[in-house]
Amino acid sequence: MKFNGILHVISMISEWSGKIAAFIIIPNILALVYEVVARYVFNKPTIWSFEVTYFLYAGHFMLGAAYTLKYHRHIRVDVFYSRFSPRSQAMIDSIGYLVLFFPAILILIYGGIGLVQESLLMNERSAITAWKPILWPFKAMLPFAFLLLGLQGIVDFIGRFNVAIGRAK
Repeated sequence: MKFNGILHVISMISEWSGKIAAFIIIPNILALVYEVVARYVFNKPTIWSFEVTYFLYAGHFMLGAAYTLKYHRHIRVDVFYSRFSPRSQAMIDSIGYLVLFFPAILILIYGGIGLVQESLLMNERSAITAWKPILWPFKAMLPFAFLLLGLQGIVDFIGRFNVAIGRAK
């Protein structure tokens, strides 16, 4: 598989992670509606709804990060940036990826893996509600989502770097 093919595959993974993240909102809303009806109509609140919606929303947010980067929808401070030429913007982006983004992603993946291992070894459970679900699957979402974000960052960095050095527009 050629290098551009690998970049395309990564980009498609980001696309699908975003679509999956979008659909996670449906069971989240259903759990919230169920809880509201159970609590206020039948006076029978659940012990699981808060944590299910908490976990689902976190999944929605985290799995959507790579998709959001693919479409350049993360927050950016454009006070000065927008006044630069596209090539200068690409240079700034490339330096930002190398100095800020990639080191942070590596730290977050490494730290997230440690959190998952620790949680798995101690059979960690939530103490928020009486349901007490295990936490390692929820925590495993963190390094996975940061890995997806990092991979999409590589694709974006290569594109921005090519603009910065004049290979692309």
